Amino acid sequence: MDTSYPREERPPPKRGLSPAPRDHLIWAIFNTLYMNFCCLGFVALAFAVKARDRKVSGDVEAARHFSSKARCYNALATAGSVVLPLLLGALIVTGVIHLSKLAQESVGFFTYQFSGSDDEDQ
Repeated sequence: MDTSYPREERPPPKRGLSPAPRDHLIWAIFNTLYMNFCCLGFVALAFAVKARDRKVSGDVEAARHFSSKARCYNALATAGSVVLPLLLGALIVTGVIHLSKLAQESVGFFTYQFSGSDDEDQ
């Protein structure tokens, strides 16, 4: 009998009470590779891996905690990577429209009208 260290007796996980938390690993990998806004995708990947490790080891509460953090960072990375380029595109379009209107209005200011009768030459 091996008594070199105390063994922890864990009760077997109860099936059916609460489903295992999702780890959001695929979403985190996608955010890390394609939409890594301010390294949030990498942070989400770290929490997703921690959630998967805790889920495999049987610590459901810690897995749920890390899964929640991974979901939040994934959502922030996705929102930042989708919303910011759309916002930048909208700002560029409105800037171009504003500059074209400004250029059309200032054409009259910068043009010099030549007329047939010059009183100054006589």
